[in-house]
Amino acid sequence: MGIVDAQSVKNTDTAREKGYDAGKKVSGIKRHIVVDTNGLPHGVEVTTANVTDRDGAILLAKRSKKNLSKVKKLLVDGGYSGEPFAQEIKKILRAKVEVVKRSELHVFKVLPKRWVVERSFGWLEKCRRLWKNYERKLSTSRQMIMLAFVSVLLKRL
Repeated sequence: MGIVDAQSVKNTDTAREKGYDAGKKVSGIKRHIVVDTNGLPHGVEVTTANVTDRDGAILLAKRSKKNLSKVKKLLVDGGYSGEPFAQEIKKILRAKVEVVKRSELHVFKVLPKRWVVERSFGWLEKCRRLWKNYERKLSTSRQMIMLAFVSVLLKRL
């Protein structure tokens, strides 16, 4: 099982590539990650913030197809709902998409397994360099995320 989510991050003025996420009102980049049930990363993609969560997840699936070859189900939040997205993931990874939605009640409730990916984003937030995007290129931002995850994994040994 894989768990997918995205996080919008503000850019500094040195960043060359940026977009605007109107939903979160952030000018910058968007980090897309897929993690296993332990929160360990199996794929990372960085796009400009104007790329939708669904489109970013499709790019992520294409880039990480080899790492995700054994995944049978992807858990996603409501931002990834829609049959075209599910069909595209099915075509790329041969995996089923399961949308975990909040209840219609206005009370706090931990969503099943969705908290794992949020914890992974929390691990990234411990790296001060990732609080904002300082990198000029998206590929450099992606590598900094990978280095941060390596640091997290080394601390767990």
